Amino acid sequence: MSDILVGTASWTDKTLLASGWYPPSVKTAEERLGFYASRFPLVEVDATYYAPPAERTVGYWRDRTPEGFTFNVKAFSLLTQHPTRPGSLYKDLRDKVPDKKNVYLRDVPPEVVEEVWQRFLDALWPLQEAGKLTALLFQFPQWFPIGRQNKDYILEVKRRCEPMRICVEFRNTTWMSEENQAPTLDFLTRYAVPYVSVDMPQGHTSSIPPVFAATSDLAVLRLHGRTDTWASKNIYERFGYLYSGKELKELAPKVRTLSENAETTHVLFNNCYQDYAQRNATDLLSLLDLDDGTT
Repeated sequence: MSDILVGTASWTDKTLLASGWYPPSVKTAEERLGFYASRFPLVEVDATYYAPPAERTVGYWRDRTPEGFTFNVKAFSLLTQHPTRPGSLYKDLRDKVPDKKNVYLRDVPPEVVEEVWQRFLDALWPLQEAGKLTALLFQFPQWFPIGRQNKDYILEVKRRCEPMRICVEFRNTTWMSEENQAPTLDFLTRYAVPYVSVDMPQGHTSSIPPVFAATSDLAVLRLHGRTDTWASKNIYERFGYLYSGKELKELAPKVRTLSENAETTHVLFNNCYQDYAQRNATDLLSLLDLDDGTT
């Protein structure tokens, strides 16, 4: 069985800060990350999806966490072909893209795309250099179906990010349909790209079946909850789900099985509302007989 690291997809969500999970004495950004890192060995940074990080900020993440702590970082929306607000781009690039509410990768001049790629990856180098960056999460949108062009884009992303590694999560059902599931996993295995397994609500156009599979030495599982309000535009209605003890007991052996086929397994709770993710992560650690870092 591989090393299993359990964490959450946020440590600064406003509802988490208001939940009381952090002790009253923990007040600053530095203290919050330090406290989180004393409880879990892994965190996913999702803020980078909405805007590229500053290198100085990434340096703070590196310096405020202990040796052995690791980050997964969600890729900037433009690079995953999601709609992107021009205002989230670097200031000197904003007047070089169409004046629209949102732009897509196809709308952006190639030279601007190159700049975004370079600056985004350069900003993450402090984590990479310190050995604290495990993977860049590329979560592709519903309009990213299986096909040669999109497979080529995944390989382009992999090439651009090296020596940083990527992992990929799909939201288009064609990748994991009954007829395409094996070819998709074979493709990712061939190029050693970690597949991101998911636990999420089913029956929606963005639903991916809960197939737990390892396609490289790193296995990644993201737990989005099982809310019946997945279609809501309110993120707290979409992700505000607290897994029950019974559900976690059913998930624990699946995590162990997944870990048998990888050297390292990351389990990330993305049910980020109040302290739901932190509570569920702690409970899963207990079920897996893993230390949560507390004393």
